[in-house]
Amino acid sequence: MATKAFAPAKINLTLHVTGQRPDGYHLLDSLVVFADVGDTLEFSPGPALSISVTGEHAEGVPTDSRNLVWKAAEVTGWTGHIDLNKNLPHGGGIGGGSSDAAATLRMAVGQDELVPLDTALSLGADVPVCTQTRSTRMRGIGEQLMSVELPQLPALLVNPGVEVATGAVFSSLGSRENPPMPEVIPEFQTVEDCATWLQSQRNDLEPPTTRLAPEVERVLGDLAETKHSLLTRMSGSGSTCFALYPTMKDAHFAAYEIGAAHPGWWCRATQLN
Repeated sequence: MATKAFAPAKINLTLHVTGQRPDGYHLLDSLVVFADVGDTLEFSPGPALSISVTGEHAEGVPTDSRNLVWKAAEVTGWTGHIDLNKNLPHGGGIGGGSSDAAATLRMAVGQDELVPLDTALSLGADVPVCTQTRSTRMRGIGEQLMSVELPQLPALLVNPGVEVATGAVFSSLGSRENPPMPEVIPEFQTVEDCATWLQSQRNDLEPPTTRLAPEVERVLGDLAETKHSLLTRMSGSGSTCFALYPTMKDAHFAAYEIGAAHPGWWCRATQLN
């Protein structure tokens, strides 16, 4: 019998680069939330592993062992056919591949079981947090996870259709030794409270990304000009950016504005949690 799973988009509300280990891995302090938009997967057990990819962003997604979904199935010993419906732009800083891999791990170990941290981390730094699918503070190289209570955040996600290489972004960083977030994240009563606090935080990868991909800077500027926008920021290493709004009505209105002005951009109103 086939099993279905949802792989939500991962959004970095903050991303502070706080150091670098001798082995080259960067140390991060990031507040991560998940959207109600994402990829979907269907798993059909069978004697051999295979993947098919459909959907808006299927083009260019590998269907062999290069795919993180394949690697996740392989590391757990699961076999069968996986149909991946790719709705999220790849190379967009919203953890599409990592979230797909995490959904595969959750399916393989069982929804009521915890995914072993070492198994998730072996597939990539974002995979452990993507197994949580709820607001989480992520530190270290992605292995230190702490649940955080946040209000539901109406948002608009926008990707201009450019891929940004994560390695190039990190190589262009001006500093790798930056302050972390405060040790205690406040409790927020409203979206406005949360957005005000987030304004004092950072995504340290945003400046190098906008230098490498000027389209990202344009997205940020256009989002900042939408009505009732509370905060605009880039997620991960780009190129997807987001804005927060007081209500979902505001987010949908902004999506209409941006979509009309830039019909070629990927644009989704969503709720972050």
